[in-house]
Amino acid sequence: MEQVKPLARARQDGLVESEQPLQLAFMAPRLQGDFFPEGRLELSLWGCGRMANIFLAPWSGPFTYAPNRITADGHGLYVAQSAPVLAIVGASIKSVRPARRCAWWGTLTEPQKIVRQGARRIATTPWGITIVEERGNGVVVIAAGASVEEAERGMALSVDVIMAEAGAYIERCDLLPVAPPLLRSMAVQSAHASLSSIRRAEDGSFLGLAAGQAYSAPTRTYYRDGYWTLQALLFLDIEAVRDQIDLLATGIQPDGEAPSGVILTGPQQGEEWEKFRTTNADYMEHKRRTDWWSDHFDSPLFFILTIGDYIRVSGDKTVLTKHWQTVETIFRRYLGFDHNGLGLPMKPRHDRDWADNVYRHGYVAYNLGLWVGALDFLATYAGDISADVAEEARQTAIKARSSLDEALLTPGGWYADYGTKQDFLEDHLTLDSLTLLRFEACGKERAKIVLGKAEVMLETRNNDKQPYGDWGVMCAWPPFKRPADTRAKSAFAYRYHNGSDWPYLSGLYAEQRLKYGLNGWDYPMLRWWKTSLENGWIGSVEYFAPPFGRGSLLQGWTGMSAAAILEYKPQIEAAIAAGLTE
Repeated sequence: MEQVKPLARARQDGLVESEQPLQLAFMAPRLQGDFFPEGRLELSLWGCGRMANIFLAPWSGPFTYAPNRITADGHGLYVAQSAPVLAIVGASIKSVRPARRCAWWGTLTEPQKIVRQGARRIATTPWGITIVEERGNGVVVIAAGASVEEAERGMALSVDVIMAEAGAYIERCDLLPVAPPLLRSMAVQSAHASLSSIRRAEDGSFLGLAAGQAYSAPTRTYYRDGYWTLQALLFLDIEAVRDQIDLLATGIQPDGEAPSGVILTGPQQGEEWEKFRTTNADYMEHKRRTDWWSDHFDSPLFFILTIGDYIRVSGDKTVLTKHWQTVETIFRRYLGFDHNGLGLPMKPRHDRDWADNVYRHGYVAYNLGLWVGALDFLATYAGDISADVAEEARQTAIKARSSLDEALLTPGGWYADYGTKQDFLEDHLTLDSLTLLRFEACGKERAKIVLGKAEVMLETRNNDKQPYGDWGVMCAWPPFKRPADTRAKSAFAYRYHNGSDWPYLSGLYAEQRLKYGLNGWDYPMLRWWKTSLENGWIGSVEYFAPPFGRGSLLQGWTGMSAAAILEYKPQIEAAIAAGLTE
């Protein structure tokens, strides 16, 4: 293929530079938005929604990009951490416009007139307020709040404090300062993806892990996305993990069912969402007020796994005692899906797990990996509360492992995606089936065989049967063979669940290569980031594939690469010292 000249370049200090004005998605505990150096700033507030658009004179390059910061000659945008406020240096404000909807589905409101108070311009909406204050010499401070009081807390910060908080946050994201530019900058952006997911309410209390900057209206937190996002937070902010467990517990039903995510909206956005949800037939899958997409097959298992990871790292077992009834109910629920007595729960034919554009059914490799991980957790930790449950979980895990190969192992040596050998088996290789390796549902030798197959089949540099050259790690190969099992974006080969590179899954793949002592872990860690730089995508992306482009920016679970770095740092630093990675 023709060599692509990257739109952006990694620097030795872990930052990114470009001659071109590129979109910067930013996210802090409350404030979030997008900055376009051509002259537009879009502001939103966690729990409230869209706040305002600010238009300013365009900047000229070159530009330097960092987490929640962009600088250019005589210009800079800096996002604070302690309050919903940012500062712009070298700004020339043209206009301020309040949002007319809290989200695309919200009721269109009449725009309120901008109020001027001295050097301030104040934009008001029914769900919040934005204050834009010019402080002289091209310095502008912009704060947003659900209330005037919250916005004023942001305005109380000096420009120096805002800039210092922005700089300290960037340093916190710098996990591998000894690494070469590509790896160091990727680690910075991956850590940013996880850390920026920690969101706060107006009073400063924890309000969930965001799935990503685009997943905030209605404001919600996910069992699945949150699990992969918090893998890095186990090392970086363990208290956020504990808070996430308590929050997710509120979404689990008495029978152990759980939605994809839990809705956390503020009052105004919540009223708007409830009005929309209950009057649009296409959104009836959100069955309850606090449900984001009810009854997801993988969500309850992720709840147990999150508790397990928290205990493993913190040693604090009180969280299991607190949520024991819920945990045991989930355990019993999945035993009820073991229709053949093999220790393997069967998924009904629907599109409600992470592959939510695919009607997977039967034995689903991805879900079975989560199940075995949950069983091992119960076998290890449940004994202090119920010896009977611990023993039953241990015996079920033995049965599940002994049944796995007969259920899903293919002649090629990898595990099929889903189905049954008696009916229909989608036998392509998927990255999400690596949950079987992560939770050791199979032995080490089989794990290494599966990882070898992933290297040959899913790494595009090694797969000349796909037509786009070297661009990333496909999440599935070959494409789904039964069109009726796919819908929407995944109906197209190489798109979405049908073969895109999902950097969170690439991070899982890199993690497993490190775990099993295999070289080549750096390709899945770095190829998604190299593609991002080539295309001028600043920060972590949700998914991408040629010719379909990318998903959303600043995606929390792209922190899986940071998690792998933190878990296997000695091995990675040794490889860096030996010059074995870019």
